[in-house]
Amino acid sequence: MSEVCAELHRIVRTGKLHRVPFDARALPKNGIYVLFERGEVCHDGPRIVRVGTHTGDDQLPSRMQQHFVKENKDRSIFRKNIGRALLNRESDPYLAEWEKDRTSRAQRQRFGLEPDPVKRREVEASVTAYMREHFSFVVFSAEVAAERLSLESKLISTVSRCGACGPSDRWLGRSSPKEKIRSSGLWLVNELGKVPLDAADLGRLSELLVDR
Repeated sequence: MSEVCAELHRIVRTGKLHRVPFDARALPKNGIYVLFERGEVCHDGPRIVRVGTHTGDDQLPSRMQQHFVKENKDRSIFRKNIGRALLNRESDPYLAEWEKDRTSRAQRQRFGLEPDPVKRREVEASVTAYMREHFSFVVFSAEVAAERLSLESKLISTVSRCGACGPSDRWLGRSSPKEKIRSSGLWLVNELGKVPLDAADLGRLSELLVDR
């Protein structure tokens, strides 16, 4: 598994690296994204810390904006997980409110209005600042949803099963209240430890990589 994961990292590192601010118009409309985080290394280079995609058509650019630009943790589980770790690291009691999703009317009726909108904006701003400073990403162009979802799962499984891809001692994810994030070294809780990539998948990823 370590050899497959090392080859995956070699392929991904040859792609065009995007940082915030990025031009959403330059991204493929459909695809898979792979994120690196500053300070996290494995296989002699930057370590993959998250893999993601989208289900609807033509949604990759907007998905990346939901993560890095639009400050709404209820539209991005990635943002929510970063906020969880930041708040938990400081033993901040606002974590209990951060967990609540008030997107739908039913949920707003259940939880009531946001009790501290100023604090919410402060945490959202802290999440944005951390993400913009620490993360960069590479994308694969993949038009077919079924292929995107299959490769996403295999990418995640490959990295999560690799013994050489552990997090650093200072990795923010170690402060996450989510055990799967702490133990996997990935900002993910789903698709861990399932079917990994094979040689054909690696070849396909090389074809799909956006490298310019």
